Amino acid sequence: MPDTSRSEHQSAAVPPAHRPLAGRVAVVTGSTSGIGLAILERLAGAGASVVMNGLGDPGIIEAELDRIRRDHDIAAAYVAADLTDAKACADLIATAAERLGRVDILVNNAGIQHVAPVESFPPEKWDAIVALNLSAAFHTIRASFGAMKARGWGRVINIASAHGLVASPYKSAYVAAKHGIIGLTKTVALEGAECGVTANAICPGYVWTPLVERQIEDQARAHAIPRERVVKEILLAKQPTKAFAEAGEVGALAVFLASDAARSITGTALPVDGGWTAQ
Repeated sequence: MPDTSRSEHQSAAVPPAHRPLAGRVAVVTGSTSGIGLAILERLAGAGASVVMNGLGDPGIIEAELDRIRRDHDIAAAYVAADLTDAKACADLIATAAERLGRVDILVNNAGIQHVAPVESFPPEKWDAIVALNLSAAFHTIRASFGAMKARGWGRVINIASAHGLVASPYKSAYVAAKHGIIGLTKTVALEGAECGVTANAICPGYVWTPLVERQIEDQARAHAIPRERVVKEILLAKQPTKAFAEAGEVGALAVFLASDAARSITGTALPVDGGWTAQ
């Protein structure tokens, strides 16, 4: 017999289809540029109030928030935090809840990368990558999960990577952290399963961002080859479509996972990788 009890995700005030996240509050780490900003923008477009976090020029950040408020008619705030520090992660969640009322949707996107053979991989780089790419997600989830469970609704979306599912050489810390993110996601999904809280990981392959554009130019200079060869033979060698994903595609998937339409999807790792991990 179907469950006819009413939880928060079945409230009488059903949001309009074009704004499925109306009334929700989302925190997106590492959202001042690139994939994080695209996710923030898509969540705002779906009606969620948003909290931006990340590095950048204060004036540019405030201008971006003003534009998002104006374009989407939602509340938007910026909260700075050093996510390599556990207390700062908890303070980010507390400040977001204080300023916008609560945190319904948490997107852990912040991350860094370093490439080197394992025998010469700098220990300080290992520590920094694991702290930001993995431990920060644990600390933000820990700070927000209890309130989500108490309200009977919540969404945790961790931005992993194709490297959370497969490995590449010279990326030991990044691959280890992203594999860890997927394990953390599965555990959190199980703990929230009876409380209306889902947890999922998105696993992008190569996504077109300004950072990738700079990588192309750097690689072209380093190898003395045209940028077209860098794209085809180095960056997209493992991506069968031979095309970059767009940051907005990751944002659109985040919106779906945050919506009530995805309430039965939890504990998954969803690739957005042009077929990379299908091989």
